[in-house]
Amino acid sequence: MTTNQQTAEEKQLIARLLARDDAAFEQVVREYYPSMYAVAAAIIGHALADEVVQEAWFSVLGALPRFEGRSKLKSWIIRIVANEAKSRLRKESRSVSLEAINESWATDPRFAPAGHWHTPLPNWESDTPADLLAAEQLRDCLKMRMAELPDNQKTILNLRDMSGLEMAEICNILEVSSSNARVLLHRARDKMLRVIDKFQRLGEC
Repeated sequence: MTTNQQTAEEKQLIARLLARDDAAFEQVVREYYPSMYAVAAAIIGHALADEVVQEAWFSVLGALPRFEGRSKLKSWIIRIVANEAKSRLRKESRSVSLEAINESWATDPRFAPAGHWHTPLPNWESDTPADLLAAEQLRDCLKMRMAELPDNQKTILNLRDMSGLEMAEICNILEVSSSNARVLLHRARDKMLRVIDKFQRLGEC
């Protein structure tokens, strides 16, 4: 990784944050909060996620003068959230462990070698009320089933497919190897695909 990945826009944003510019802080909160909350919730649960995110903001502001720009600001902030959540998890006397590695993802025809979908997910939007209702029901179903995923799979899925982070960033944030991350992502996606398939065939969640 290069020693400085900051753009001119990001450098300006950091300068404003250091100057305690309220507008800059509101901008960062607006843009980064969904990803921060998703990571915290996946690690510690929804009940404590907001609290962890708030603690992370204090850590971010305290550490910002020492930020060297070796990664994107968003990745650095989310890494702090992940560390805060893991620390809180240890205090709660809980543990999250990676699952045993299964390399079957590498030959799954539904995914390209880089981990992207070969075929995009179904389009859930439609013009007819019946289809719109079905789409809403499917989203609710996916949300419920996603909440049931193991924490590590849920975190990976949130970061990659919901927040759009690159795999290298995710590995850095969660401190896992590329192979581990891709296996976890494959498993999470596979379970969600099974939910979609069942819903489309049987109309059941």
